[in-house]
Amino acid sequence: MNMNYKEQIDKERMPRHIAIVMDGNGRWAKKQGMARVFGHRQGVQTVHDITVAAAELGIEYLTLYTFSTENWNRPKEEVDALMNLLVDTIVKETPTLMDNNVRLLTIGDINRLPEGARLKFLGCVEQTSKNTGLSMVIALSYSSRWEITRAMQIAVERAVKGELRPEDIDEPYVASLMTTAQMPDPDLLIRTSGELRISNFLLWQLAYSELYFTDCLWPEFTTEELYKAIVDYQHRERRFGKTSEQVIK
Repeated sequence: MNMNYKEQIDKERMPRHIAIVMDGNGRWAKKQGMARVFGHRQGVQTVHDITVAAAELGIEYLTLYTFSTENWNRPKEEVDALMNLLVDTIVKETPTLMDNNVRLLTIGDINRLPEGARLKFLGCVEQTSKNTGLSMVIALSYSSRWEITRAMQIAVERAVKGELRPEDIDEPYVASLMTTAQMPDPDLLIRTSGELRISNFLLWQLAYSELYFTDCLWPEFTTEELYKAIVDYQHRERRFGKTSEQVIK
């Protein structure tokens, strides 16, 4: 049986936007008898490999759930280690992003980040802003309920100023208030580690996304696993509420 999934990918039916819940770093480290931060470091290598692979495939957007608003409740030592690792990695990987024409974007409440980390991160965003290939979107200090709450606050503020009427609010208007307003909704959501939930991630945007769950812990998620997920996606029929017959027509 041919298990080379990359060769099975139909380049004419690629997902434009892939979102990933990168889960399992801590459990992977525990299996190795190591501290959780060891798993996070290993997970960084997976991010590198998957980003390069996605860029080579011509994927337009890759959104990585890196740090949720709920993650701020983790032990301070782990949060501090994660923040330092994240910023150091982004700075270190920026030349690779430039070499691969990757543009770095972010969604989330990054004002909660320590000022030094936030400024370094935004500096990398600016450095890659002219790149025209894959957009690598880091969901950082992000949660979907935070995003929807923020959208409501913006709408109410505009209404109070007399700039918004109830009849002005439709689905495109709501979508315009999301942090992802300038990108297409994900075609494919991948979650690693065997957990079967969305975990407060892109709830508005995932309305018609295809969901793919794998038992692989994130540090074990290879490029071949990415290709496998894309092949699985390409074997699905996306109807968006229509019948099969309507889609075929």
